[in-house]
Amino acid sequence: MMTDQQIIQQPVSILDGIGVQSVNRLQKLNIVSVLDLLFHLPIRYEDRTRVTPIANLNIGQSALICGTIEHSEVLMRGKRSLICQLRDGNGSQLSLRFFHFSAAQQSQLQAGVLLSCFGAIRQGYAGLEIIHPEYKILRNEEDIVTESSLTPIYPLTDGLRQSTIQKSVKQALTLCLEKIPEYLPASIRSRFQFPDIQQTLLTLHAPPTEFSSADLQQSIAVKRLAFEEFIAHHLKMLLGKQRHKQWQAPVFPVNENLKQDFINTLPFQLTAAQQRVIAEIASDCAEPHPMLRLVQGDVGSGKTIVAAITALAALSANYQTAIMAPTELLAEQHFRNFSQWFEPFDINLVFLSGQQKGKTRQAILEAIADGSAAIIIGTHALFQESVHFAKLGLIIIDEQHRFGVHQRLALREKSIDAKPHQLVMTATPIPRTLAMLQYSDLDISIIDELPPGRKPITTCAISNERRQQVVNRINHWVQSKKQAYWVCTLIEESEALQCEAAEKTAELLKAALPEVNVALVHGRMKAAEKDQIMQAFKSHQYDLLVATTVIEVGVDVPNAGLMIIENPERLGLSQLHQLRGRVGRGELESYCLLLYQAPLSNTAAHRLGIMRDTQDGFLIAEKDLQLRGPGEIMGTRQTGQIGFKIADLEQHADLLEQVEIAAQQILQEQPESAELIISRWLGGVHQYAEV
Repeated sequence: MMTDQQIIQQPVSILDGIGVQSVNRLQKLNIVSVLDLLFHLPIRYEDRTRVTPIANLNIGQSALICGTIEHSEVLMRGKRSLICQLRDGNGSQLSLRFFHFSAAQQSQLQAGVLLSCFGAIRQGYAGLEIIHPEYKILRNEEDIVTESSLTPIYPLTDGLRQSTIQKSVKQALTLCLEKIPEYLPASIRSRFQFPDIQQTLLTLHAPPTEFSSADLQQSIAVKRLAFEEFIAHHLKMLLGKQRHKQWQAPVFPVNENLKQDFINTLPFQLTAAQQRVIAEIASDCAEPHPMLRLVQGDVGSGKTIVAAITALAALSANYQTAIMAPTELLAEQHFRNFSQWFEPFDINLVFLSGQQKGKTRQAILEAIADGSAAIIIGTHALFQESVHFAKLGLIIIDEQHRFGVHQRLALREKSIDAKPHQLVMTATPIPRTLAMLQYSDLDISIIDELPPGRKPITTCAISNERRQQVVNRINHWVQSKKQAYWVCTLIEESEALQCEAAEKTAELLKAALPEVNVALVHGRMKAAEKDQIMQAFKSHQYDLLVATTVIEVGVDVPNAGLMIIENPERLGLSQLHQLRGRVGRGELESYCLLLYQAPLSNTAAHRLGIMRDTQDGFLIAEKDLQLRGPGEIMGTRQTGQIGFKIADLEQHADLLEQVEIAAQQILQEQPESAELIISRWLGGVHQYAEV
């Protein structure tokens, strides 16, 4: 006799009507077992529980109607179509239109035929119409069949019919609904008034007639599943962190004399926030299990020097440090900074990129493999198969969200003996609620203080009607030996159009400013060409750099204190803040001009007002989350980044505050449920939690 677990884990092929082809198609939707089918929820519902009089129909509504065909004809105007005029018992009319029809269908749908039909109501040439309705020919009005509940409509894949999945779900409900285990403790369900798992799934697959489709999307049943899914993500991170802490890692005892000697050579003072974060990292590295720490710091807060002092600890224990940056430009900047800081200490630093070839590359690979290279700085080239480390003890990843999880996993596996310590850094402030789901496997440090001497950036919103005044200001700015950026944005267009806009803008500015050396950089240039222009701009061979948003993460140019951002209303707050952070890198008075197209929507005006009023990256990130939603904040989803089946971070934001508390309660009261919840929602993704 099968156990409950065996019953719910049976393959979908045991269901009537599911053959080999259907099994393969369902697999594309990640549906393998009968249980998977019940967690494949409807995307909407159709109301076939009642017949709606034609007079009561609204455009955009889907409805079941009943009537008699008064007139039927084939129209050749435009695309050939069969039109049937339908009149119901109240005397109201509606057209049914078929673009694809057979001779048999045409002979069926003649005047006097009684039909029930279902479809979406739209505005036609001669009033309301339905295109390609589902229909049934009736003997009499008593013959019409209504459903006892709303009809669920499921996500499909090519070749899979809606009727196939609807019938399969009904069978699955009968077969195993009562066998599905409950993982949320009764106290949690009671606190939120959540139904149990059986009632939840029954409500969503076979909803009672009193529910509308909109009611169901906002229902407590959906909320309960969203909450469980949030908990699964959080538990995955927490358990990954626990496993990570069980591994062996090298111990880096703090060499205070060496650290102080290093700090004394720096041409600036460390802030209290930097010193606090350095102490947190030192505490981690003194433990025999791997550090996994995220350092968040606003643009210009001094994360890189914190990374350098961490590398110094690895060096003092005779371990190598690998530093990975998302672009060659940023990697080269790190290499220059590290070379300058470590110059008094006779440390061998190497730079590894995909561009290097031949003997140069071979010599660098040999230095990494024999351990003579102590600090290795590069791009994704660091985790290629040909790279072998002698004694990798520390991995530092800059702008970590730009790397896929597989890439970070590959770099970690480069360590032969113990697992290396990992320090990841980001200048993208992450709202606390998102950090809890995305980064709860990491210990988080925040550098919340800017170095002394940094002056606030004056931000102004200016209408495009005053464009000529802005151009004139550039001329005046450049005459005082200072540099400027002009950023072109066309976010919802193709990259080709963005680049074309930047090229046109550069040409116009060259014509308008003949005394100014103008350069152009955009995303379609080759990396080497882009880097060359940025370096030339840094060395002041150019006065004005016209760019697309590719400069969001780029080199430090302390002499560039003016930035003009065109069409800022098209960007989110977080991206505007990142771009603005390219100026204000030195002791210059710095300015950011937001050159918008009037008239502004209320939301756009509110966003630009926030940019004008604050430079606090964390406050900006929270506001951005409220205004635009989490998908926009996190950017394009990388492998292993958050991807929800049911939960919606905007719709279910009110649940997030309780997720951490509920996850801890499950770990304490019924720890055996933790892995089961993770498996239900996420499957086999545990190794990612360790990166």
